[in-house]
Amino acid sequence: MDQAFDYVKDHGIPTEETYPYHAVHKKCAYKATTAATWVVDYKDVPKDDVEQLAAAVAQQPVSIAVDANKFQFYSGGVFKDCGKKLDHGVTLVGYTADAWVVKNSWGEGWGEKGYIRLARGNTCGLASAASFPTMKHRC
Repeated sequence: MDQAFDYVKDHGIPTEETYPYHAVHKKCAYKATTAATWVVDYKDVPKDDVEQLAAAVAQQPVSIAVDANKFQFYSGGVFKDCGKKLDHGVTLVGYTADAWVVKNSWGEGWGEKGYIRLARGNTCGLASAASFPTMKHRC
């Protein structure tokens, strides 16, 4: 995720209004002048520190890497059947007493309407490579 944040620091992120998704294959038409949001910097959460991760996600969503090897058939509940070989980027959005709440990119038809609950702790390696951006907006 840090490489993505570095890219956005240099190029920004366009709004949907200025660069809409059309679901067709054609050449990218992105122009940096249309960017509405820029990453000023980002912070890494200390590796494997679940307390610092909880503090970070209490402030904003956090980009995390996970071992998603066994996520394909997840349909609900608190998941804990995974290793720590990081192979997928997702967004940590919150937590409960027994689970982390994670938004995946596989759509609302997967998991719990696009989300998975992972058992608290460093389940699936979720605290091994976590980071979050600091942002500024351009008008």
